[in-house]
Amino acid sequence: MRIKVHCQNRVGILRDILNLLVDYGINVARGEVGGEQGNAIYLHCPNLINLQFQSLRPKFEAIPGVFGVKRVGLMPSERRHLELNALLGALDFPVLSIDMAGSIVAANRSAAQLLGVRVDEVPGMALSRYAEDFDLPELVRANKTRINGLRVKIKGDVFLADIAPLQNEHDDSEALAGAVLTLHRADRVGERIYHVRKQELRGFDSIFQSSKVMAAVVKEARRMAPLDAPLLIEGETGTGKELLARACHLASPRGQSPFMALNCAGLPESMAETELFGYGPGAFEGARPEGKLGLLELTAGGTLFLDGVGEMSPRLQAKLLRFLQDGCFRRVGSDEEVYLDVRVICATQVDLSELCARGEFRQDLYHRLNVLSLHIPPLRECLDGLEPLVEHFLDSASRQIGCALPKLAPQAFERMAHYHWPGNVRQLENVLFQAVSLCDGGTVKAEHIRLPDYGAPQPLGEFSVDGSLDDILGRFEKAVLERLFRDHPSSRQLGKRLGVSHTTIANKLRQHGLGKD
Repeated sequence: MRIKVHCQNRVGILRDILNLLVDYGINVARGEVGGEQGNAIYLHCPNLINLQFQSLRPKFEAIPGVFGVKRVGLMPSERRHLELNALLGALDFPVLSIDMAGSIVAANRSAAQLLGVRVDEVPGMALSRYAEDFDLPELVRANKTRINGLRVKIKGDVFLADIAPLQNEHDDSEALAGAVLTLHRADRVGERIYHVRKQELRGFDSIFQSSKVMAAVVKEARRMAPLDAPLLIEGETGTGKELLARACHLASPRGQSPFMALNCAGLPESMAETELFGYGPGAFEGARPEGKLGLLELTAGGTLFLDGVGEMSPRLQAKLLRFLQDGCFRRVGSDEEVYLDVRVICATQVDLSELCARGEFRQDLYHRLNVLSLHIPPLRECLDGLEPLVEHFLDSASRQIGCALPKLAPQAFERMAHYHWPGNVRQLENVLFQAVSLCDGGTVKAEHIRLPDYGAPQPLGEFSVDGSLDDILGRFEKAVLERLFRDHPSSRQLGKRLGVSHTTIANKLRQHGLGKD
């Protein structure tokens, strides 16, 4: 058990606390001092059980200068270790820590993959086994300052290395502890420059607003961004829900705090729960002995973005609802209450109100999430702004590929203007990137615009006139609803499109057996 003693910072208070534990035969495996002014003592007592702790609590609080004692899930050093592992694991480029003997002390997952070993096998390995003609310790001793963009060859591949010496307050070379080595593939420098340029425009400036409909959505979002309340973003796949969520985060008072994202769609319930809420030490077989921090704790003070929230399991829905109501949760396998200040932004491709009506989503959670809401229109409803959007993606693609900006043939634009874009803006960007890579004459032609036919609108076709008028009209009505439901996949959207109430549409969909999937 790990406990935190909130106490006065006075001489001898640690001795008094330890004497109490000695009197009751409680062993202390590790201790740390924390708090802003050293006013908290953390103790790891492996053989302390909950019953003993409850009986010892009054005795702890009777010690002069002790204000309170409680159980905690992690020691401060364990938490820092978990946070560092989580941050390094999120990087998609190799990072290694090297000592002054040239041995690897630690590495992230990307570095271990580069070396062809497991992360736990890395410590103690010599860097010279993998790096050709590269003496890192000697280089650090000679320079003693940060080095950026050094060309090195590791396992036959060329990298650009950033080297940051680990040095204490002394300047002599004997005080050097080693260096942190960050590697970037030399053949992907153009891609990195593209992504840097892509990040230059941040927040709402990164969202294209050439369409009047999209400009109206961004105007609403700007008003909602500073409000510290849950936000629900609805929209089809590829419409930029996460981009809008990030813009709202950056425009809020939390803009300088973390922004974390989790896609709930397709994740098994157990994995989604541990990713979101973390787990305590030894929570289950195969778990890390020290436990794991979830995205909620890593987002403390910032914004958590949950995509595909409509696919959350009932158990996760209940746990998320409790956090939104009380601001607290429990890690998997832990009975410690964790209190956090995090704003939640959710996104969905489906109509949550319909899921609530079918009993597939908690109505109380829906009302908690739907305090503020935005609907991003599909690209086919924003074609008035297609031309500048196409020009923007052509420019981005040519920069990333490293070629001259191509022209666009009128036939190519017409082909795009009459397409239904089931993948929306993301699909448009990918199609134009492919088109720029295919064209070799400086002009993107119609044949370079490769568009799949899946999800394309189908004609209503021929109808049998057999039967009564009600039979014929019923078949036609079903075909109309079936055709339009692809573009307006909820009773509310379809009712708005046809100018009738959503209740009428819901009844007719049920009558014809449509929309069950």
